[in-house]
Amino acid sequence: MKRILGFLAALLAYAGLAFGAVNINSATQEQLETLNGVGPVKAKAIIDYRNKNGRFKTLEDIKKVDGIGDATFDKIRGDIQLTGTTVVPKESARPADKPVPAKEAAATTKEKAKEATATTKEKAKEATATTKEKAKEATATTKEKAKDVAAETKSDPKQTAKEKADAKKVADKEKADAKRQADKEKAEAKKKADKEKADAKKVAAKEKADARKQEEEEKKDAKKK
Repeated sequence: MKRILGFLAALLAYAGLAFGAVNINSATQEQLETLNGVGPVKAKAIIDYRNKNGRFKTLEDIKKVDGIGDATFDKIRGDIQLTGTTVVPKESARPADKPVPAKEAAATTKEKAKEATATTKEKAKEATATTKEKAKEATATTKEKAKDVAAETKSDPKQTAKEKADAKKVADKEKADAKRQADKEKAEAKKKADKEKADAKKVAAKEKADARKQEEEEKKDAKKK
């Protein structure tokens, strides 16, 4: 009986190592990267979202992370959990000195480029929203000051047209300054996003080249044998 129980315990332990489960509420970046379809960019996005919003309440909440849609969720839903210890499948660990196959590297290149593009669009969108919001605030300020000047003009007949024009000039300047600042922030956000996209492409391209070189060397070795 003891032997049977021992065998069952060993079998369960092996099954846990073979299939694995990643706790998305506590897994490290390296552990998250073992999930199918999750690379460095998505893994970091998961951690950033978790740090900002707290624990995931349901598995579907992970789709709220930038870059993780229905397709990625379908790939990983069977390998993730909300509690427990993260167990990484043995076969998911790839030797550090052996590059990924060329096909996988090509897919990674496209995936990273796609993620970087999505990040660029998102940051540009946020910067545009900021620009519109600041311009809107500046416009409201201009109207408010013009309204105050008009009220003062009515209450004080001696209020000159020059004072009214000066008030409008100040308000217009504030509006222009706000728009200029918002445009600057938008440009900087786009520049940063473009750099991140370029860096992601460069890394992915290198991985692809290393994989192709490794395959060619393996073919040469096979011919020699």
